[in-house]
Amino acid sequence: MVFYQKNFNHLCIPIDTNPRMADQERHIAVWNNCLQIIANNIDPQQVSTWFKPIRPVSLDGARLTVEVPSDFFREYIEGAYKDLIRLTIRRAIGADAQLYYLVRPVQNRQGMVLPQEEGSVPGNNPISVPTYQPAGNPGPFVFPGIKRVTINSRLNPSYCFGNLVEGDCNKMGVSAGESIAQAPGKTPFNPLFLFGGPGLGKTHIAQAIGIDIKKNFPDQVVLYVTGNEFKTQYMDAVKGNRIVDFIAFYQRIDVLIVDDIQDLATPGAQNSFFNVFNHLHGSGKQLIFTSDRAPADLQNFEERLLSRFKWGLSVELSRPDYATRVKMLKSRSEREGVALEEEVLAYLASRIKTNFRELEGTLTSLVAYATLGHSDISLDLARTVTGNIVGEEHTDVTTDLILKTVCEYFNITRDQLLAPTRKRQIVQARQIAMYECRNLIPNCSLSTIGAELGGKDHATVVHACTTVQDLVQIDKQFRQWVEDIESMVVVPVE
Repeated sequence: MVFYQKNFNHLCIPIDTNPRMADQERHIAVWNNCLQIIANNIDPQQVSTWFKPIRPVSLDGARLTVEVPSDFFREYIEGAYKDLIRLTIRRAIGADAQLYYLVRPVQNRQGMVLPQEEGSVPGNNPISVPTYQPAGNPGPFVFPGIKRVTINSRLNPSYCFGNLVEGDCNKMGVSAGESIAQAPGKTPFNPLFLFGGPGLGKTHIAQAIGIDIKKNFPDQVVLYVTGNEFKTQYMDAVKGNRIVDFIAFYQRIDVLIVDDIQDLATPGAQNSFFNVFNHLHGSGKQLIFTSDRAPADLQNFEERLLSRFKWGLSVELSRPDYATRVKMLKSRSEREGVALEEEVLAYLASRIKTNFRELEGTLTSLVAYATLGHSDISLDLARTVTGNIVGEEHTDVTTDLILKTVCEYFNITRDQLLAPTRKRQIVQARQIAMYECRNLIPNCSLSTIGAELGGKDHATVVHACTTVQDLVQIDKQFRQWVEDIESMVVVPVE
């Protein structure tokens, strides 16, 4: 049995409830009020699937406790309906509303607490960063101002070594990471360059190194960023005439982790990163990079930067073998508090062969089906769920195929789609094309999408994807367009 707490501290107008009502009736009444609000805002089927199974347990002051069937159930509704739940609880209880989840795992087993869970990552100490006035022209060693900042490491506590399943596919990366965590910047593995396909654990290993460094060396300043985030920050610095501040900030980092560095494919950002790299490496600071391809295969990168990526250790992560897949499934099922029969483990491990992410997603779906169907996890259920996820082989999806399909669907030409026009129909078609490229093509970077769609920059692509995601949620017509195009692009091979 596990509790999770959610606090809401914003002013709202509560729904009236009778304070003299018996406690056992008040929590039911309050939850029924919540259901009414929720039912007015989402599809009835979604209410039936995700909210009707929730049972109110108690109401203690402003703290409402509800029971959910599983931890997966809690994670899903918190992710899919976070804002709706937040506003509803505020409205029903008041400004000091607190929501507790009582989780009862599948198959009537006692809830399990993961022993490797790190809880939280130690925070970075404040650092002094030199700042310059945009109008000034200081010499190379002049520091007109000093700014004290506290940097959020942005490390996910669940990405620790204790939660990492080790096998032949990632053994070298894990071993190198553990060595780095004991002596950051002082091993031959600097930089550490992890590369491989999606879902193989690159981000997990990189962040696990950062977490262990923070545990072993609390004074070290650790920062995790993605290649796109670094590029966006660089562009903002250019617009604000604060490139010097931008570089000075990164030069104060002790352990810099850059995920998906292949997205750092613009000359200006690479030049700044080159300066940061040289300073940190020369100062004995630790650098860790991940990429979907080896350094030699990176495109549109300066040769001087590529040569530096090869200075340390490059490690390729491969697909997990059968034994590692079984080990991963056992570990994850324990986290969910679910007992899996050996035949189910064997079936899943033999059916899902691509990467850890697909294995985890399949297991999550399996738990969801069992939870919603109030059934045990059986081999037949595993076959059904796995068939829905894996399915048949599909034709390769390319940017050219997506652009052709979008043009046919909206009855426009390719030239019209790529033209710099602000006509609403063309803009929406172009945004959908960007969104589908990002979602349907593995390892397709924002820079690549922008180049294919008329030379758009990555910020435009990000805006397009975000716009489409938002419209899909609130506009049925727009959602139908997206679904139709996806069905036209992704078709089973005959």
